[in-house]
Amino acid sequence: MPAVADLYGELYEPASAPSLRDHIPGLIVTAFATLAAAYLSDHYGAPLTLMALLIGLALNFLNADKRLAPGLAFASRTLLRAGIVLVGLRVTFGQMGELGPAALAAILVIVGLTLGAGILAARAFGFSAAFGTLAGGAVAICGASAAMALATLLGDRRISQAQLALVLVGVSAMSSFAMFLYPIIAHQAGLGDTAAGFMIGASIHDVAQALGAGYSFSDHAGETAAIVKLTRVALLAPVLAVVAIFFPRDKGASAGIAALPWFVVGFFALAAVNSLLTVPASVSNVAQTGASALLACAVTATGIRSPMDSLLRAGARPLLVILAATLVALMLSALGAFTLIG
Repeated sequence: MPAVADLYGELYEPASAPSLRDHIPGLIVTAFATLAAAYLSDHYGAPLTLMALLIGLALNFLNADKRLAPGLAFASRTLLRAGIVLVGLRVTFGQMGELGPAALAAILVIVGLTLGAGILAARAFGFSAAFGTLAGGAVAICGASAAMALATLLGDRRISQAQLALVLVGVSAMSSFAMFLYPIIAHQAGLGDTAAGFMIGASIHDVAQALGAGYSFSDHAGETAAIVKLTRVALLAPVLAVVAIFFPRDKGASAGIAALPWFVVGFFALAAVNSLLTVPASVSNVAQTGASALLACAVTATGIRSPMDSLLRAGARPLLVILAATLVALMLSALGAFTLIG
């Protein structure tokens, strides 16, 4: 039986590793469950990641079937990493430059302080710094995608499937709530289009909800929110690099670039390609659709694999950590909008 987990959440398997045929049942279940989530998301306007997670949790009883284990593990790990790599084609270095140095510096500060707030809140509520990094990083960067990437980096030794599922639920729910609430706050505060777009893009967790909130305010606010939000997405790889330094692979392992997993390097590489070359729109659309599909499959598999008894025992305290980071991100984003743009 597997006994030890490494930094990236991979278990040391026995000599007879699962074959390709062993993966098929779990992958089929994951695929059909994700298609059901996509149908609900498309017809009811709900976030795909939230629907994928809820359906995965509803199918949690399938986790007892050992025949599904290899495919579910492959979906929640390998497909996730491939999706993270494809996310690199959503951003360019030029998008960050368009904001100007002051706005870029503000985004860096917001991301850093939000991540720090998650860690401090986690410690205050009796959780580990690793859980605070997971929750704070999900709020600070790009919601469920960042949570999945950070959980992969931190590994099963530091982050359990139950904790990851709680963060995914909390971040998706709060991001959906923010999509409706934050434009109202921006209107009540008298913010202009650019300032409102900055506040929304710098504070809402998931990309889709940030863009939806921005465009519900105005077209110009939506464009600004998109650039700001994608700049936060681009910070995923640097944050992963920093997390890898503070949470090294082994007790005596040295930190540095060599500790970066392949999916971080791939993210950087595709972002550089998207920045230096003109990627055809068809290729970009396929990559974006593929990234969304792979990440949704990974979220579904994570929901199926989550231990429900641990989820129920956790209570509301983990959600308070996410809420604390969310409020810090909102306050800092609003301050930045008033100070930099007015």
